Amino acid sequence: MNTETESDRPQNPSLLRNWISLGGFIIGSGALFAFLLLFALDTLAPTSNPYVGILAYLVAPGFLTMGIVLVVGGALYQRRRRKVTKAIAIRPLLSVDFSKPQELRNFIIFVVIAGTFLLLTALGSYQTYHFSESVMFCGQVCHTPMKPEFVTYQHSPHARVSCSECHIGRGATWYVKAKISGLYQVYATLTDKFPRPIKTPISSLRPAQETCEQCHWPQKFVGNLDRTYAHYLADETNTPYSVRMLLKVGGGDPTQGPVSGIHWHMSVANKVEYIATDPGNQTIPWVRMTNPQGAVTEYKTPEFDGIVRKDLIRTMDCMDCHNRPSHVFKTPNEAVDLALSLGRLDPSVPFIKKEIVDLLTQPYETEEEAFRGIATVLSEKYSNLPRLKETIAEVQRIYGENFFPEMKADWRAYPDNIGHKDWLGCFRCHDGEHKTADEKQVIKANDCNACHTILAQGKGDAISQLSAGGLEFTHPEEGWEGFKCNDCHTGSND
Repeated sequence: MNTETESDRPQNPSLLRNWISLGGFIIGSGALFAFLLLFALDTLAPTSNPYVGILAYLVAPGFLTMGIVLVVGGALYQRRRRKVTKAIAIRPLLSVDFSKPQELRNFIIFVVIAGTFLLLTALGSYQTYHFSESVMFCGQVCHTPMKPEFVTYQHSPHARVSCSECHIGRGATWYVKAKISGLYQVYATLTDKFPRPIKTPISSLRPAQETCEQCHWPQKFVGNLDRTYAHYLADETNTPYSVRMLLKVGGGDPTQGPVSGIHWHMSVANKVEYIATDPGNQTIPWVRMTNPQGAVTEYKTPEFDGIVRKDLIRTMDCMDCHNRPSHVFKTPNEAVDLALSLGRLDPSVPFIKKEIVDLLTQPYETEEEAFRGIATVLSEKYSNLPRLKETIAEVQRIYGENFFPEMKADWRAYPDNIGHKDWLGCFRCHDGEHKTADEKQVIKANDCNACHTILAQGKGDAISQLSAGGLEFTHPEEGWEGFKCNDCHTGSND
């Protein structure tokens, strides 16, 4: 009589009993755990981060898929192997008998290893989450393409603000856009198809009201700001020529102060719209202004073709003037002037301003080549200079913070619309050529006192002799009348 029950019979081992499937199971389990953890962090985080999304929705599922493929592949391999060998080992189903010391010890070892693996996965995922939020990740992981932005960011007014706060902000829509954009950027970096220099994504920037104004209060009345701009001429004596002025920043909310000054453009009651004919918004032939009473006035240049399409119209916001808030590439003149005024360079050295600016603007191929060239030329021209070593180091520092030859990035690639000295800036609209159809109204040009009042100018004691009523601007050289500043000023000795 056969008393053997079904449960007592030895059964064929599972096809999953192989090292390939086991490895796939471990990888898949860890990936699933990491996905769940990253998903929770991504959902509960106060701000969105597209790189966490890449980790949670691309990297972790990728490893999970790889684990599943290994599990299935191991089973198929085991099945094929059995057919070839025609040998089926008879093994009992998996069971653990805690009454046996060996099995109990093996079970404890398994639990400890599995727990350690999940703990390390959790710690790794959590640390990866925080690292992907860091500025270092945004700026240094894609080292070559993002180096100019990363270096200039560190010396900007927003050096303590994370990249995602400005480039993404809050909300699901822009979060998804950032994920899609981030995927293409990864592809472009891996395939070396990114542009040189990196283009400013003006058309795809999020409105400033949703990013800048989360920290900056647009209704605040700023009033006047006192600023002194120290310049040095490119002559033998490096003649100093400074201008001290009041910037009429004003404000845009009548409940806080007069709606006047530069921030009149951002009044909550005024609405300024324009059409630009170039990707960088440097050529603006059409402007429309709507006042608090709803009256609309259109201004255009003679070259405007008269076509006003809704999709071309942009409403003016902070970024139209403050277009380089975090990635500021100083011009050679500006950087050398600052170094001279701070004593980092010696203004008593003949032609030091002109020589250094010329040296900075040479066509170098790499930063290393530039550093060598700077050291060689300065050593030859100023071999007797007591502070030669410090001078070389300062010029190399200026170059390293503002010039990136590998990416073809410097001040020439990125116009700065604050002011109007080296770029059009204000004169994009305030050029005297934007007029109404009947030509009775015009956007004023060269009205210096509209936005600032010159308190003092010149050199020596002249800069301390203030005029409360303001001075008429005096250029240190003759023949400037009738020109816009940027007609002659290019940021270098050109």
